[in-house]
Amino acid sequence: MERLVAADINEAVREICLWFPETEEYLSHGAPNFRVRGKTFASYLVNHHGDGRIALWLNTPAGAQELHVGDQPQHFFIPPYVGPRGWLGVHLDRGLDWDEIAALVREAWMKVAPPALARTLGPTISIDPPARTIDPAQFDPLSTPPAQKVLARMRELCLALPDTRQELAFGTPVWRAGKKTFASLYGHEQRIRVAFRVGIEMQELLIADRRRIYSARAFAG
Repeated sequence: MERLVAADINEAVREICLWFPETEEYLSHGAPNFRVRGKTFASYLVNHHGDGRIALWLNTPAGAQELHVGDQPQHFFIPPYVGPRGWLGVHLDRGLDWDEIAALVREAWMKVAPPALARTLGPTISIDPPARTIDPAQFDPLSTPPAQKVLARMRELCLALPDTRQELAFGTPVWRAGKKTFASLYGHEQRIRVAFRVGIEMQELLIADRRRIYSARAFAG
């Protein structure tokens, strides 16, 4: 079988996951996920909540998580949220052979695919290591010069208020008065966004603004 070559980790992940029959990609909580016949077998997370990882979370068979994390903790980890259900976290930028990564994705796909569809699967795709990792701006949107300017201005404005401090929450800067967060800065869909706690009534008024420059933040809105 011809070996594939990917330009970067983003492309390599899609080359592998979308190679499997009837796989479709969709976004969940801003991250690419891959499913077959409605069942998810892989999630691709970059610096999830500031964890510093470029990783796949795989819906692997029973026992795989314990085996791989125990044997090679430098390459594997227990992911949050789905880890208790047996999912396996795979580091994509720490030298693990990409053919092994493809084999693990195959196991995850086989676990959820209908048996009749699984029987049609041929030899696993072969792929060389990608030439690059990912764009630094994708890993940390707030590291770019424009984002740093916004961060500096937000810090200046927020810290001028009484009893205010800056902290990190889920990997992004927030500003708090006492125990309550009133502002945050984060990257979403390749844009830098600021969020403010304004209350439900004011939120409704702002969202109705014809300029369409306001929105309710997911989970916090």
